[in-house]
Amino acid sequence: MTIRLYDTNARQIRDFAPLTAGRVSIYLCGATVQAAPHIGHIRSGLNFDIMRRWFEYRGYDVTFVRNVTDIDDKIIAKSADQGRPWWAIGYENERAFNDGYTALGCLPPTYEPRATGHVPEMIEMMRGLIERGHAYEADGNVYFDVRSYPDYLQLSNQELDNLRQPEGEGETGKRDQRDFALWKAVKPGEPSWETPWGRGRPGWHLECSAMAHKYLGESFDIHGGGLDLIFPHHENEIAQAKAFGDDFAQYWVHNAWVTIAGEKMAKSLGNSVLVSEMVKRWRPIVLRYYLGTPHYRSMIEYSEEALREAESAFVRIEGFVQRVVELAGGAVEPSAEVPPAFAEAMDDDLGVPQALAVVHTTVRQGNSALAADDKEAAVARLAEVRAMLGVLGLDPLAAHWSGEGEKGEDLHGVVDALVRLVLDQRESARGRKDWATADAIRDQLNQSGLAIEDSPSGPRWTLRS
Repeated sequence: MTIRLYDTNARQIRDFAPLTAGRVSIYLCGATVQAAPHIGHIRSGLNFDIMRRWFEYRGYDVTFVRNVTDIDDKIIAKSADQGRPWWAIGYENERAFNDGYTALGCLPPTYEPRATGHVPEMIEMMRGLIERGHAYEADGNVYFDVRSYPDYLQLSNQELDNLRQPEGEGETGKRDQRDFALWKAVKPGEPSWETPWGRGRPGWHLECSAMAHKYLGESFDIHGGGLDLIFPHHENEIAQAKAFGDDFAQYWVHNAWVTIAGEKMAKSLGNSVLVSEMVKRWRPIVLRYYLGTPHYRSMIEYSEEALREAESAFVRIEGFVQRVVELAGGAVEPSAEVPPAFAEAMDDDLGVPQALAVVHTTVRQGNSALAADDKEAAVARLAEVRAMLGVLGLDPLAAHWSGEGEKGEDLHGVVDALVRLVLDQRESARGRKDWATADAIRDQLNQSGLAIEDSPSGPRWTLRS
């Protein structure tokens, strides 16, 4: 079946047809590194990680570019406020983003270019735009003339006459207030680079157009990012790139936000939940389940209750995996193919919720097989479950997650040792047929949030779902 994706530009779901057979090129707007990431930032990386994994499962060779915006107004403002070099702030937060992506199991990008490493490419693009009559210099700034590009605002579906273009301090000399900055003239104390139009620094939108051109060429398959980037960022990217002569992205895919009390999670609103703090309180694989399993175009309303529900759902899957592995006496390899219903859901605009329903149905079938002592059927269902979880990046037996504890590996070891002492006491009571004491110990553990299961290899504990 053909993979189908919702294209923001076409405002409909389209069959995916790659520019080059067997290959997919994806550019994702990555981090602006003025601060550490919250879970809303990482959701975007997760959604496109699942997209990438599905394309790879379908046999495509994927080139995945995720940029780093390491110079912009916010980073410069943070530098002034904190009295620290702009590059130190950027690098510190770039590492925090990468730690977050890695913690939640995102595959590393094929290329991860920094904006400041591509000033020559930006100069080349500005020179071409000026020569073609789409840009002009004024007071050391370089602006894009929006009226020179007739298709401007098609992505965001706005009217030019009603447009208010966001602008920064010092953007003087515009012919039209709706024109946007490609290059900003140097200001005292700010970082700058030499250009034919004087020293200055790049505008945000120019950075991505230049980097996409360098790493993916004049035309590529998919451009991704959050809904908040449709305007002005992606709209301005399109104008720059196409006015320069590139065909640019063939599909525009946007993920929805993580919200709190109905508002987009954002640093500026003071309602963000940092990834570095969340992974201390929740297992990273549970966070991935929580952020990655809703449909990428659906909003996620953050709450502790929703996270607990996600944890319970994942623990049910994980418990089945563990029981079958114990029964099989070793690893069970994933199936070569996922079930047809799972594939159909993923092909239809990455329908992860529907695909996840297939996972849970297969788990229930596997549990029924376990209850009936049907080892062969249970192992077969686990192989299917592992194949599906692998696509979603949620296979608890995968190398990335192996050894991960309930709240971190060290804590799990401590808890396990303490619980084992209590379970030994319970086994001693059972051995002397003191059923009342054995049941009392089990009940006390249950009240503490632990579920005890008597397996052929001895008692096993898990967090109660």
